[in-house]
Amino acid sequence: MPKRRVVITGLGMISPLGVGNDANWEALRSAKSGVGLITHFDTSEYNVKIAAEVRDFDPLQFIDKKELKKMDRFIHFALAASQFAVEDSGIDPAALDSDRAGVSIGSGIGGLGFIERQHKVVLERGPKRISPFFIPGLIVNLAAGHVSIRFRARGPNMAQCTACSTGTHAVGEAFRVIQHGQADLMIAGGTEAVICPLAVGGFSAMKALSTRNDDPATASRPFDATRDGFVMGEGAGVLILEEREAALARGARIYAELAGFGMTADAFHITAPSEDGDGAMRVMKAAIDDAGVAPEAVDYINAHGTATPPGDRTETLAIKKLFGDHAYKLAVSSTKSSTGHLLGAAGGVETAITAWAVYNDIMPPTINLRNPDPDCDLDYVPNEARSSIVSCALNNSFGFGGTNAALLLKKHE
Repeated sequence: MPKRRVVITGLGMISPLGVGNDANWEALRSAKSGVGLITHFDTSEYNVKIAAEVRDFDPLQFIDKKELKKMDRFIHFALAASQFAVEDSGIDPAALDSDRAGVSIGSGIGGLGFIERQHKVVLERGPKRISPFFIPGLIVNLAAGHVSIRFRARGPNMAQCTACSTGTHAVGEAFRVIQHGQADLMIAGGTEAVICPLAVGGFSAMKALSTRNDDPATASRPFDATRDGFVMGEGAGVLILEEREAALARGARIYAELAGFGMTADAFHITAPSEDGDGAMRVMKAAIDDAGVAPEAVDYINAHGTATPPGDRTETLAIKKLFGDHAYKLAVSSTKSSTGHLLGAAGGVETAITAWAVYNDIMPPTINLRNPDPDCDLDYVPNEARSSIVSCALNNSFGFGGTNAALLLKKHE
């Protein structure tokens, strides 16, 4: 059977740039930064004192007060972003064919903050005081579980956990589900909320994080010669994917067609990218081939672009290997310069941003790019958003363990 076409009809974003889509779009257009000093905990003994926190988020707008304690913050974010996406799509949840609607929402780490808090309880007050909601409040698949319950989506229910590729894998797997006729609608994306002592301390011990504590807003600087690591972020990005004919039949607004998905592994190192860029190059090629388009059709790449010295250099090399001369004609940007690195949520948020770019013909900028690295010599849309036709775009995500994912989006015809 021919594969069914899949379109994106709803977006829901919660990020350090704002709560809800409009706040995020305005911040991206205005080249704002969501990075600041950490407020979630006391950082006096930490080398890293900055992060990209979601501020002004009131979970009570989305979740009953009695339910809040049953779930970690990453689940709060998933429920809120899913609500935004469903509302944005114009779907009436009550009218959904429940058996033909599913959920694919992952998290790279899950409820680490919940684990910290309950570990303190068991040490100070004993095992009998552990919350009965401890396990269901922290495990990765409960974000998808709560969303499926909220919207009575009784079709496929999945939760990916592939480090920083999680959100992109989650959207890609939902795409496959619809393509192959297992569902007609999927709520898909990623969520993360681990700006907590253990995570910040752990990533800091790896020397992965920026220590530019004196100037948080400029700390995340992908492709810049002075970059010194990523800035940890939190949030959620959720998309509504639909079978194309069903979306057209209900008169849905279509942001973009999701046309290709690729997955590869570096098989090289537990944290470092393959120095020759092979895994990154192959995953982009896989998404392009899956979509059946020529590499020269790609106008824009939302890069993984974390601002780690080897990561940005390797991704640039992979782009040049795959696209040849066309690499210098397309545009590349890292929106992590604005949002920080949302870990398992990054792919969901960045796929939503890429869909927005395709729909509006706006390329979001790489902010804080003042001193380009000579090894990073492509067009990274520096410092200002750009109005330009975006007919075909890639979103890249790469994670620890050498796991890679890429999605190809194109204008809907």
